Amino acid sequence: MTAVNRARKDRTIRQFTPPLNESPYREQDFSPAVRNACLAKKTGTVGLKVSKMIVVGDVSVGKTSLVNRFCHECFDRDYKATIGVDFEVERFDILSVPFNLQIWDTAGQERFRCIASAYYRGAHVVVIVFDLMDPYSLESVSRWHEEALRENSGCVHLFLVGTKKDLCSKQQFQEAEERGFKMAQQIQAEYWVVSSLTGENVTDFFFRVACITFNAAVSREVDDMDLKSKKIAVSTGSHLIKLNKPGDLDASLNDNKCSC
Repeated sequence: MTAVNRARKDRTIRQFTPPLNESPYREQDFSPAVRNACLAKKTGTVGLKVSKMIVVGDVSVGKTSLVNRFCHECFDRDYKATIGVDFEVERFDILSVPFNLQIWDTAGQERFRCIASAYYRGAHVVVIVFDLMDPYSLESVSRWHEEALRENSGCVHLFLVGTKKDLCSKQQFQEAEERGFKMAQQIQAEYWVVSSLTGENVTDFFFRVACITFNAAVSREVDDMDLKSKKIAVSTGSHLIKLNKPGDLDASLNDNKCSC
């Protein structure tokens, strides 16, 4: 692996990151099959795993700030609306296997929605962001959830992320937390609260996404390899020539003799 494509030391993962709250995803560790496959380097011809993550939500809820805090370790107080889609790639080393998380940061403005929705397809992870200080942004979550899943079929991991925790008073946070958790249960998403200003929970959130999607990707690959092996075994078995024992062959010949 070249130095350009190598993961940073702080993107190395050996232990499964737990959820912040109760989660619909029961994984607490990498599956034994995944660990064994990674240990044996049987995770494909190249080894590199790639997952696509889309970040959606209303305008100015903090989608770009969330991405920038993790990818660039920065926070910009001056708001700049995303035009269309921004794209980042974060490189991880998970169980000694390279893993790329493609992060698609989409625009929340209505006029860019048609452009952004074109990038929803093929997502492995959908992250819906809302502002803890803005109840209306939480009300929009169901619509974002519907739009994102309309473009994706199959298994998609869902996360609901409340931002700007640093701006909340204790009372405001408790009320927003209760509403957010109910919404997460409604759409069957894992719920997180973060502060892009302070960085609270941001790294753990992205590590959690990386762990879950990596485990799912390698598990699918291991299952596919096992299925192919079984098909080969069945195919080989159907072409085997049955050899009789010597005694069975003699008996068969005697039965076919003419009795005069």
